[in-house]
This record gives sequence, C-alpha cells and structure tokens, in this order.
Amino acid sequence: MGTHEKNENKGGFFAAMTSGISKLGNAMHRSVNGFLGYEGVEVINPEGGKEDAEEEAHKGRWKQEDRESYWKMMHKYIGSDVTSMVTLPVIIFEPMTMLQKMAELMEYSHLLDLADECEDPYMRLVYASSWAISVYYAFQRTWKPFNPILGETYEFTNHNGVSFLSEQVSHHPPMSAGHAENEHFIYDVTSKLKTKFLGNSLDVYPVGRTRVTLKRDGVVLELVPPLTKVNNLIFGRTWVDSPGEMIMTNLATGDKVVLYFQPCGWFGAGRYEVDGYVYNTAEEPKILMTGKWNESMSYQPCDMEGEPLPNTELKVVWHVAKTPENDKFQYTHFAHKINSFDTAPKKLLASDSRLRPDRYALEKGDLSKAGSEKSSLEERQRAEKRTREAKGQSFVPRWFDLTEEVTSTPWGDLEIYQYNGLYAKHRADIDSSGSSSNDEVDVKSIEFNPWQYGNLSTQ
Repeated sequence: MGTHEKNENKGGFFAAMTSGISKLGNAMHRSVNGFLGYEGVEVINPEGGKEDAEEEAHKGRWKQEDRESYWKMMHKYIGSDVTSMVTLPVIIFEPMTMLQKMAELMEYSHLLDLADECEDPYMRLVYASSWAISVYYAFQRTWKPFNPILGETYEFTNHNGVSFLSEQVSHHPPMSAGHAENEHFIYDVTSKLKTKFLGNSLDVYPVGRTRVTLKRDGVVLELVPPLTKVNNLIFGRTWVDSPGEMIMTNLATGDKVVLYFQPCGWFGAGRYEVDGYVYNTAEEPKILMTGKWNESMSYQPCDMEGEPLPNTELKVVWHVAKTPENDKFQYTHFAHKINSFDTAPKKLLASDSRLRPDRYALEKGDLSKAGSEKSSLEERQRAEKRTREAKGQSFVPRWFDLTEEVTSTPWGDLEIYQYNGLYAKHRADIDSSGSSSNDEVDVKSIEFNPWQYGNLSTQ
C-alpha cells in the first residue's frame, strides 16, 4: 500500500498503473465520447444537502439523531481501514452477506457462455468485460451487506446451469473465496477488501484476484476492477461511484480491454459512463466500447486511431434487466433469488448465509431482533476464536486451500486461496443418495452453524 499511496498523492489511483495503460486510458476517454457523442447530464447534487438528509429520514433509514450518534462514534476512525474493526448499527445493513453479494456477478453469466462460444478473440473480451460491468448496477445499492462469520458459506444453483460456492476463509484480515462453474466457464476469486474511512465517505479497495477460464479453448482472463467510493455516508444522500480503470487481460495472448469509469462531476456530469477499447497484444485498438454501467454496454469495430470503421454500427451487447418497482432495498429480481431457498441445493449446508438469524430477521423487517442476533453471532465468533487459541489451533477452510502464491494488486499484496474440488464430490454424494430438494419450512429449522464445518490444525 505504501507505493500506491505515494502515487495516489501525485496523480490519483491511475498513477499506480503502468504508464502504457494510463496512456491507453487517456486516449480512449478523449476519443470515444468525441466520436460517438455519447454524453448525457443528470441533474443531481453529488455532495448532497439538507433536503437529501430529510428525504432519507422520511424513508426510515436515518433519523437526524441516528446520524449524529453515528458520527460521534465514527469520526475517530477517519483515515482507518474499518472493514472489520467497527461494530455498525443494523439500520444501515441489507439482508444479504458479502458472500451472497459475490454471487450477484452470476446474474448475466450468459455473457460468459457467449464469450466461450465466440471464436473472435476480441469479441470474447467484449462479452467477458460486459459481464464484469453488469454487476455494478447491483453495487450502487448503498446498504451494507453483513460481514460473513468465519467458516460461513453460500451455495447457489438453478441459474443458467451455474453452481456457485463462496466461503469466508479468514476473519483477520477479512477474506472470502469463491468458485463458480457451468459447461462454458470456471470462475475463481480471492477477495480481501480494504477500506479507508474519510469522514462522510468511504473508499473501498478491491484487493483481490478474479479469473475466468473459458472451457472450450482454455482461455484464462484476469480482471482488475476500479475502486469504489461511497459518498455522503452519514450526512446527505448516500451514493456510490467507481471512478477509474477496469482492465481485463487474456493471460495467454496479452490482448486486453481497458474501460474507463468516468467519475461523477457536479450536476451528475459523466455519472455512470464507461468508455474504452479492446486492444491487441501490440496495444492497437480493435473494438471500441461505450455505455453506462447502470443501463447498457455497446460495441463497434474501430480503426487504428480508435474511430468507428465505415459501414459498421454500434451494437448493444448487454442491458440491465427489468427491476422491481419501489423495492425497499433496491434489489433486482436476481438479488431476491439469491436470498431464496429456491436457488439452494439439496441438503443445504448449515453454514449457509440464508440461515443467518440476523439476516433473516432484517429481511422480515424486525430490526431489533436483527441487531440482537448480529451481536450474538459476533460474540459467538469471538468465543470460538478464544477456544481455538487456548488449544493452540487455527481455523482451516473446508472448500478452499491457502496456496503459497502471493500476487500483487494496485492496492496491496494478496494471498491466494484455491478451490480444492471437495465441494463437487460433496454434492455428487448427495445427488447420488436421492435426497429430495429443500423445503423452505424444513430448511428454516436448520440452526445456522458455520463452526461445525471448518477444519482445525495445531499451530
């Protein structure tokens, strides 16, 4: 983080990238809007104000006394990483954990199917990068997901043939690992979010490694996303922005797509806009991409200068699906499926996020019970840790193994966890036993217990 912070003072987070990538990003930002005239102004006040605060209070999320109390508690943490060091009030939470939020990336997984079926190496990157952008519609929600308990898991099936699994593999620092697969692709991620609390805003650094393997040709794509900024966290209308570059690279050929997420300016100028190019290994533009991360993405073949080729047209590759109206947590239909037992596999693990009593209470609107259950789970986790330490034991994840690999990211080094394949065997054994699918009444009777599944090793 030291090098990155020095660069950040000189020229923002882009300075942490290589000079070549920065030049590419500057070029694409200049050219795409100029060539296509893809500009729009949304009249908002990104800094918020008294009116916004009152409107939020009327919605029932914040009352003025809540804001003042929260500020008194939080102001001492300015400049700190508050990922897991601060106990937060349940009023700011949504009924979902970070492990479930990781699964939201699977909503438009059909784009990875198209990437796998595509023979054009540049169109593969168009499909795959559009898939990576699609989740940002869900990321604009300003409710905070619950931090997973160590050993907690989330399983997801019954969507586009995808089997998804995530597990909380470390508590300090908080780290999650995920694996998803269908007949077209394999998705693997290790995530170790870092945050910096800045008073009325929060910077979220996506320290992690995301890789997608396309099965037909064995193509491996690696994704580096931009940071996320949560603005007006306490005072004013809370809103989310992700200014910066997203880079997806074909590790075999060096082809890449570089997309620039434009920062939101005054009166909303540039908000949501994404522009960029697919480049070959010689860093020559091949396809331009443009759109808004909360609406759609389009593409068009281009020449060496980045201008659209004659007799070609801009084509939509992705657009956001219809969403529920007036949803309390601004959930998509897919987000509701994530909480549903309809997407749970047979014999759901007792460590699954759906079974958390605090999450379930919040989903049902019982904030008091959600708060007490959250405190109870956190105290149980601390007690389990004390017991392990007294016995000289350490927690070992069940479904992911810690490797010796350490990779660098723009925001710090990352230890890599690898899917060990045991979950597939676990599921195959259940399927072969002929067990019936989940019944919600029966599943709800399962006590949430992430501690029974982790392995222990003697230090």
